[in-house]
Amino acid sequence: MTNNIALIVDDEPDIRDLLEITLTRMGITVLTAEDVRSAKAFLETETIHLCLTDMNLPDGNGIELVAWIQQHRPQIPVAVITAYGSMDTAIESLKAGAFDFVSKPVELPRLRELVHSALKLADTSTVPPSPASRDSLILGESRSIQSLRSQIQKLARSQAPVFISGESGSGKELVARMIHQQGPRANAPFVAVNCGAIPAELMESEFFGHKKGSFTGAVDNKAGLFRAAHGGTLLLDEIADLPVAMQVKLLRGIQEKAVRPVGDSQEYPVDVRILSATHKDLSALVAAGEFRQDLYYRVNVIGVHVPPLRERTDDIPLLAEHILGRIAAEYECPAATLSAEAIDRLSRYHFPGNIRELENILERAFTLCDSAVISADDLHLNHQGPPTDAPAGNLTEGPAQAIPVGAMDLENFLEGIERQAIEQALEATRWNKTAAAKRLGISFRALRYRLKKLEME
Repeated sequence: MTNNIALIVDDEPDIRDLLEITLTRMGITVLTAEDVRSAKAFLETETIHLCLTDMNLPDGNGIELVAWIQQHRPQIPVAVITAYGSMDTAIESLKAGAFDFVSKPVELPRLRELVHSALKLADTSTVPPSPASRDSLILGESRSIQSLRSQIQKLARSQAPVFISGESGSGKELVARMIHQQGPRANAPFVAVNCGAIPAELMESEFFGHKKGSFTGAVDNKAGLFRAAHGGTLLLDEIADLPVAMQVKLLRGIQEKAVRPVGDSQEYPVDVRILSATHKDLSALVAAGEFRQDLYYRVNVIGVHVPPLRERTDDIPLLAEHILGRIAAEYECPAATLSAEAIDRLSRYHFPGNIRELENILERAFTLCDSAVISADDLHLNHQGPPTDAPAGNLTEGPAQAIPVGAMDLENFLEGIERQAIEQALEATRWNKTAAAKRLGISFRALRYRLKKLEME
């Protein structure tokens, strides 16, 4: 860190001295300025790796300086020092392009964390962005995807909360993971939680943790998701499903950067970047009174939209190739390709389920297709499930499985029927897989896939 230079901009000598002493002890060379004019002079002539600026300056304000740095020296991370409790000002600075903010009175541990994160960005700011590759989490060469990747790259340099919108199955969690991986928190935890999947009575414990014995079933201390993500990123997926009571507690945790476990009298500081996502219209929920407006403004500092698959059909061949290759590797089968007619059929399909639906369609076609080339008919886009006209063979009839009374696990029930049919076919053919596949009316590849999926190998 000895080669790093920080610029401190503040008109209060005491604050400048405190910041200078703290950063100097961290091995950082410090330059100080008392107004916007002298700060710009340093920025134009010196190699600066980090800028800390107060909000109120004699000849302007911190947000104006942030905007100037974004335009003229975008590689420099800039953090804003705000008055205590002025969260609206902090959010305004993040929207202007500030890397992060710190409130007065300045807490030195929080300042040191901020500086460490900022200098990680400064170390990578001279490295040119890598071109999109097939190893990228978000595949595609369409204009909308190239724009999305460019946006992600910029967002990764900030600590601002990001709200990711998009339809179900469009890849919102992948966007969140890319923001995390390309930022200074990449080596810290990435924790994703589906807010709609947690029972309301367990939410506070899941998010903030609990002390042993604080309620029935609390047999151990639990850290909670915020502390599990400390130093890294927390993705609040389907945030629109949060109950209003939990929204209040979540807002406090985000604002105070601290959490109190259930049954504990102590608060624990947390350094977490908040990303959130939902397929619902969050602004409409705010208008309907179903989502708190103050929480909405905290999580939606910067918005990014993930385009649906039907708006990027040029990417389908690349996506399909990647998905089919992954399926083949997973089930140790030879890879399959799509015919030109199959690609055309997919390109004209609406895809209400987006990429998740594309994966399901291709996985079904892969298992049912008899050749190495998947045809348009193999996709069965006009069917709700696999074709029903395949020959059933001459399986020995066994006792019909009774449907359970009351609630049932349909997936496990159907798997049980499938497992029974495969076992009968294998026994009838003395465990000859080729003959068993023929008897079942499916391809050998489809049988291998099912044996692997059902763990029957």
